[in-house]
Amino acid sequence: MDAAFTAEQDEIRRTLHELLAKHCGPQDVKSAVRTPVGYDAALWGRLAAELGLPGLALPEEYGGAGCTATELALACEETGRVLLPSPLLATAVLAAPLIGALGTETQKRALLAPIARGEGTATLVVPGARLALALGLTGGRPDGDLAGGGRAGGVQARPLPDGTWRLYGEAEQVLDGHSAALLLIAAHTGGFARSRTLLFAVRGDAPGLRRTRQTTLDETRTQARVQLRDVEGELLGSDESADVSAALAAAGRTAAACLAAEAVGAAGEALERTVAYVKEREQFGRAIGSFQAVKHRLADLYVRVQAARSAAYYAAWDPGAGALALAQGLDALRATAAEAVQLHGGIGFTWEHEAHLYFKRAAADELLFGPVHRLRDHAAEQAGLFGGAGVTV
Repeated sequence: MDAAFTAEQDEIRRTLHELLAKHCGPQDVKSAVRTPVGYDAALWGRLAAELGLPGLALPEEYGGAGCTATELALACEETGRVLLPSPLLATAVLAAPLIGALGTETQKRALLAPIARGEGTATLVVPGARLALALGLTGGRPDGDLAGGGRAGGVQARPLPDGTWRLYGEAEQVLDGHSAALLLIAAHTGGFARSRTLLFAVRGDAPGLRRTRQTTLDETRTQARVQLRDVEGELLGSDESADVSAALAAAGRTAAACLAAEAVGAAGEALERTVAYVKEREQFGRAIGSFQAVKHRLADLYVRVQAARSAAYYAAWDPGAGALALAQGLDALRATAAEAVQLHGGIGFTWEHEAHLYFKRAAADELLFGPVHRLRDHAAEQAGLFGGAGVTV
């Protein structure tokens, strides 16, 4: 195994870093999240046109760059560093791989090409706030339960005699759900007794579809409530035999690797900002960074961030280690963000200070994709560390 990045990978990271440094400062982030779509559409257009970011890991035959999950994870590290509000996670990390894995050739060409060009965005809709479960990050679920619980819960899909499908139900905490042009919706089919989950492609302007942006702790990850009232959906794939659980689990491994890299980028930036601050802030006639107690705290954070970065880079090469890398990344981000607030003193406790952007990202990501102890528990169970039976907390 060669742990060094290639020249092309370093160039992708460097170019993205320079562009985001110029156009995505803390004030730019705060302005972007207050737009109707929740991100800077002009900046997203530049990232798509100049860097091909949405199609970075898509095959060339569908308009992508033909890179791998490694390049996508490195890009996520840079977007995480500045907490970039964008459709990258929902579109390129979650939705696009599922279209590639389950879609027919016609569907791939119709749906992936606009994503690769940056002209369309997409998201995954999993009812019941079960995104981490559906992606196989925090435990397994029966196939029929991925689309919500019970006869009246989640989203139901029924076929019509003309071969079309109609969807009914609702889901919350859908990433970019209010603005995505395409929604991949997990829905129950086959009636309650023989229920299973399939994925359906629904256009954002479909009649009967209602989307409401929700107030979230982390404004840089916009979420929405999606309601479907007899909405027409297109089955993703050629028939009902698709292994949706396997496709979701595969997408979950890549997503975990990208999220781990993103968390490491955010943790590293929060640490750098804190180190810069303690070098300037004076107390008792000297910089507070010169006090031994502060040095020890920052040294501990540095070790945690570097360990998490090593785990994230390994997961970028082997997404199978993504869940553990994500747990370590979230743990490092949470600790670093908390210390950033503390070491910034009185100004750090004000809600408007940029340290809170990182603190909110740490807390919100653990709610969406964790918690950390469940990520580790499930990874240990899969590795057979407890005789094939994990410890459920």
